[in-house]
Amino acid sequence: MEEYTLVNNARGESAIKVDHLTKRYNGVEVLSALSFDVKPGEMFGLIGPDGAGKTTLFRILTTLLLPDSGSAEVVGWDIVKNYREIRKRVGYMPGHFSLYPDLSVEENLRFFATLFATSIQQNYSLIAPIYDRLKPFGKRKAADLSGGMKQKLALCCALIHKPDVLFLDEPTTGVDPVSRKEFWENLKVLQKENIAILVATPYMDEANLCDRIALMKEGRFLKSGTPQQIRNEYEEPLWRISTPNPGKLLPYVRKQPEVKTCFSFGDSLHVTFKPETDFLQLTQRFRTAGWENTEIQQILPGIEDCFMKYTQE
Repeated sequence: MEEYTLVNNARGESAIKVDHLTKRYNGVEVLSALSFDVKPGEMFGLIGPDGAGKTTLFRILTTLLLPDSGSAEVVGWDIVKNYREIRKRVGYMPGHFSLYPDLSVEENLRFFATLFATSIQQNYSLIAPIYDRLKPFGKRKAADLSGGMKQKLALCCALIHKPDVLFLDEPTTGVDPVSRKEFWENLKVLQKENIAILVATPYMDEANLCDRIALMKEGRFLKSGTPQQIRNEYEEPLWRISTPNPGKLLPYVRKQPEVKTCFSFGDSLHVTFKPETDFLQLTQRFRTAGWENTEIQQILPGIEDCFMKYTQE
């Protein structure tokens, strides 16, 4: 598979710089010669399913794991030689809630501030938009918070020392839609503070909120660039088939000789056809087979369509 190297030509040094980073477990390559960079104030998204290697990459860049080959720098420091310096300058929010459940909201935040020899007051302006919503629950134990409130507390703890780089590993998994929206709004504010953000997510809709993304699977980058660039490179006409029973229609559509690819997307199917397809004849065939309420219309591809396309290739 072709290797993709991400390059940003904007002026200024990279907050994250990765060069042919590789990691193996029991002989299996879970990261395969990844190369990319992230600039200060940029939000870079790693988009892919579980098992893509996102968490392994995060653990290496936050100096919790050593790579087998390749190199990486975070805020100009080598991840192997200068791990102590890096740990002072990054914030890390892992995929699972990792704060102390028996401590209150205030106690958790105070504890993390102490670890970095700072205080809540010193960097309060950075976390104020987030923490102000937590204040009414300041005495409540972290274990008793809702999913959205736990997420806000974890983000505050990762930011309390005003890091140069913020690592977010699937931060919105299991969080309600309102909290997800608020979380991404908070990230946009943090970018204005020149904080570089590397965020991993399995949600394709969140990819559109990043400055640049990499579609990732099995330790490799399938494609990279801005969300718009990736959508623009989807050159084949894409069609949506709307039907009351997409799950039942899926195997029937895939058997049709005109169909190249067909995937289920919620209450519809997204399909690519061979160039010579007669859509009038195809629609009549659907109706004859009993699919009378079926509609076919051309649509623009989304990030998930692009991901499925490059996965197949």
